[in-house]
Amino acid sequence: MKIPDLPAFDLAALPGDEERGLLRESVRGYLAEHWPAVGAMERSEDRAAVARLWQGLVGQGLAALGSDSSEGGVREAVVVMEEMGRAACPAPMAGALLANLLIGRWGAGGAGAREWLQALHEGTVRLACAPQLPGTLGLGAPPTAGPAQGVDPGHALHVGAGVANGTLAFLDGAPHATHALAIHHPEEAGSARAAAGAERDAGSLALVDLAGGGVQLHPARALGLNAAAAWSELRLHNAPAITFGLIDAARAALPPLMRLLWLARAHGAARRAFELAVHYAKERRQFGQPIGRFQAVQHKLANNLIALEGVRLSLAHAAEALDTGRADAPYFAASAYAFAGTALRQVALETHHAFGAIGYAEEHEAPRHFRRVHLDLLALGGAARARAEVAAHLLEDDTATLPEYDLGTAGNTLRAEVREWLQQHWSGERKAAFDRQPFHQREFDAGFARDLGNTGWIGLAWPKEHGGRQATPREQLAFMEVMERAEVPRYGASVQANALLMHGTTGQRARYLPEILRGEAMHGMGYSEPEAGSDLAALRTRAVLSEDGREWVINGQKIWTTTYWGRYMFLAARTDLDPARTKAKPHAGISMFIVPMNTPGITVKPARTMYDGSFANSFYDEVRIPAENIVGPVNGGWKVLTDALANERGLVGGGIVLKVAHAFDLLCRDVRAEPALRRDALVRDRIGQLAAEVEVGRLLMLHCAQLAEHGTTPPEAGAISKVFSSELMERFGEATLDILGPRAALSQGAPGALRHGRYEQNLRHSLMWVISIGTNEIQRSLIAQRGLGLPR
Repeated sequence: MKIPDLPAFDLAALPGDEERGLLRESVRGYLAEHWPAVGAMERSEDRAAVARLWQGLVGQGLAALGSDSSEGGVREAVVVMEEMGRAACPAPMAGALLANLLIGRWGAGGAGAREWLQALHEGTVRLACAPQLPGTLGLGAPPTAGPAQGVDPGHALHVGAGVANGTLAFLDGAPHATHALAIHHPEEAGSARAAAGAERDAGSLALVDLAGGGVQLHPARALGLNAAAAWSELRLHNAPAITFGLIDAARAALPPLMRLLWLARAHGAARRAFELAVHYAKERRQFGQPIGRFQAVQHKLANNLIALEGVRLSLAHAAEALDTGRADAPYFAASAYAFAGTALRQVALETHHAFGAIGYAEEHEAPRHFRRVHLDLLALGGAARARAEVAAHLLEDDTATLPEYDLGTAGNTLRAEVREWLQQHWSGERKAAFDRQPFHQREFDAGFARDLGNTGWIGLAWPKEHGGRQATPREQLAFMEVMERAEVPRYGASVQANALLMHGTTGQRARYLPEILRGEAMHGMGYSEPEAGSDLAALRTRAVLSEDGREWVINGQKIWTTTYWGRYMFLAARTDLDPARTKAKPHAGISMFIVPMNTPGITVKPARTMYDGSFANSFYDEVRIPAENIVGPVNGGWKVLTDALANERGLVGGGIVLKVAHAFDLLCRDVRAEPALRRDALVRDRIGQLAAEVEVGRLLMLHCAQLAEHGTTPPEAGAISKVFSSELMERFGEATLDILGPRAALSQGAPGALRHGRYEQNLRHSLMWVISIGTNEIQRSLIAQRGLGLPR
């Protein structure tokens, strides 16, 4: 699934993000004016209306998009197809984009083909094409030999001596086209040439004249969509046709390019229907209030937004990989399609659930988008074929791993630097001895923390004036990725350091930050209480200033504290005890404190967790700490807490998905080691789906980092990443049991346990991540209210 020496566009000449944004606005505005939603489906059967629209699109320069670097690349093509999907526009844009990119970028057909493109750019040629290749209809593993193998009856085309014969099924946009664009594989590229040692014929583009005789066009109604907007079957008997050769790079790039174009249109359609549903949820009233206020509706729409963001990011990333000539671009394209193949279908279903009965009235927009999504997600064998290709990439090569992301020059350099350091300081017998310990003893290693403290990396993101390296978010991801793959114990106190950097006094920073930076001090988080878990504003632990003003006296209880064994506790307590003010503004009376854990009056009662770790119930009875141990203003602790967590939550999902990514690479190794598992079709399908979801999790992580580079990651973006990645961790844990069987359930120390019991322990640990740092139910409410503007 790699394209060797894939030529990239002239990157300097390609449009940037701002120009792509302007392109989207322009196309959306033009279609809104000339192809309005009202009556769009009825107009799709009016060939004259579609022809006029096409000429308008030609006038906008869209028929030439992708023909050279100055005209845009794959990312611009994706933008246009998304807008075509939003507008339910049947104009044959996909064929034009496909021809421009194959001929303009990958040199299909040579100079003669470029001359022919001129007619396309002038609007006298309109291209229909089928989102299928030989051997790609329905389920089945991808062919491993020549492309002529396993030709399906629904896509059998023979071109020679200037004429075409055979059948083309599932042709997209045919009623509005002058020509059909198809992929032709000469029969002579068979055993004789292979036996002679010749290169396999990469195939060619076939251009069939639909008006030249010998053509029978049979429109097909699909999913109830009228024939003009759905598919057609083309039956050819000596129809005029010409062919343009495909070089190997173009042949290899063709499937990912086709996947991205059809996926983009499906995404545009799903996104438009979803936006309509969100608007409807704000306006539609039941039981005296907008339905968007009901938690069930909010969480349903939050799930849809999570899925749509995953599709959007994976689609854009795969398009960028093709534009920049990455050899693993086909992997990213197949992963994007594999994820979207199930995710967008579910979004389409859930959208209709939100609409209720109005959504399946044919005069509504939603039905047309539902159909578009389902039809376009059947391209090239659908999601099942994409999953098979992803699995082949990971399981056929014994050295395969998940592709690395480009984290910029600084991030990539740091990744290599940290790997080299770990090879010297966390490998061999030192790591092996650590791994042999029970899990609850492997959470922290004081020696490793001190060694890491010597590097300055614990303060990687801190300002330089406080001993940090002021690293970018992408550098932080590079560091997190390498540390996770090395399976290192815990280090640092990032939330507490953030609080001190933003709200601490000069004296507090001078005292506590160097200890954290050197790896000498761990800080716990004393937040949750028996009556205040997710509802932290309900906490009852009290802190009262002594009469002389020199000490705070703390009384209360904290539960579920994991780093109870640390040197300090970063503790939330109520300092405004007036019941009236507390009821009116429950967040306003909270303050944050640094409590040394050796202070008299603290009783810690540890308990084992189901994932072999531990947490504690902690009791504070007349605990006295110096007055200067308050962080931030009195009664201003809520802002201290939320500011510290805001910086952290943007990377929480990233930390989780990096754990899953590492474990997934280990799973692939273990599957490859078992020939029966390696060949099992069900196992390969599960591997393909998991890989696609890991890519989405990693892209959500990267998106949060990119947002942070331009300011603070919005809380809804961090929440989307956290929800998706933590639930992926649960799904991954369950999948390992299905794939590897009973051995994966063996715990550390049991004879035959795989990876020191890592798989089953990961499953048990995943439950914590779904609940920790704000339960996923709370996160979904945040996504709905902050990300979608639904009423509280």
